[in-house]
Amino acid sequence: MFQQTAHKTTLSSALNIFELIYHSIVRNVRKSHGNAVLSIIMNMLQAIIFVLAFYVMFSVLGLRSAALRGDFLIYLMSGVFLFLTHTKTLGAVVGSEGPSSPMMKHAPMNTIISIMSAALGTLYIQVLSLFAILFVYHVAFTPISIDKPIPTFGMLLLGWFTGLAIGTVFLALKPWFPTFVSIASTVYARANMIASGKMFVANTLPSFMLAMFDWNPLFHCIDQSRGFAFINYFPRNSSVMYPLMVGIVLLMIGLMGEFYTRRHASLSWNAKR
Repeated sequence: MFQQTAHKTTLSSALNIFELIYHSIVRNVRKSHGNAVLSIIMNMLQAIIFVLAFYVMFSVLGLRSAALRGDFLIYLMSGVFLFLTHTKTLGAVVGSEGPSSPMMKHAPMNTIISIMSAALGTLYIQVLSLFAILFVYHVAFTPISIDKPIPTFGMLLLGWFTGLAIGTVFLALKPWFPTFVSIASTVYARANMIASGKMFVANTLPSFMLAMFDWNPLFHCIDQSRGFAFINYFPRNSSVMYPLMVGIVLLMIGLMGEFYTRRHASLSWNAKR
């Protein structure tokens, strides 16, 4: 009755949203441990162990000779880190706060902020891990050389964007088909261990095998990143525009589905009970 409401400008509303996203990112990053620094270190160790495991596997199986001419770690990380960023972003978005979460009872909070904070938190951890590994390798072992570093990093962002888009579609379906979404997202992540193309060079694939992989936007991102990273590799069987267009279309579908779910979630859940 005696409360006065102040009209917010567009700038103040945008700053308020950015502040909410920032605090949500901090909350997501610190989920695994109460200490923020230890939480970041634990997440970085997961990425480092994953890279080391593939390095040892390629060395033991003698697959290093099948790699591109150039630094083997760059070849490995161009596949492994895009795969990790894509799948971890998808998992974080699918596992983000939904419309029935207690967090949504706070007025400024909404599902879009939850999705963005989950995706940006994952991107932050992956980029931090990437630069940490490259810095240690560059200083302690051998100087690294990336032909076009900015477009190569752009492919990492494109892989992150497609993971965000696919995760948003799964998140919109999650309240309606929770078991299906859980199984489908897990199957998709496991299938990308092979279908992403991180373990081989796309130019060496015959045409009948190429059809098994070129549907995957992550396959295009990894192949194009290697084209930008290595001066002597020219990707002929992939495109930058394909994952970009697929990501935009899936993100729009996911956001429309999430908006519909947010408005009808309580009705559907009450009907199911």
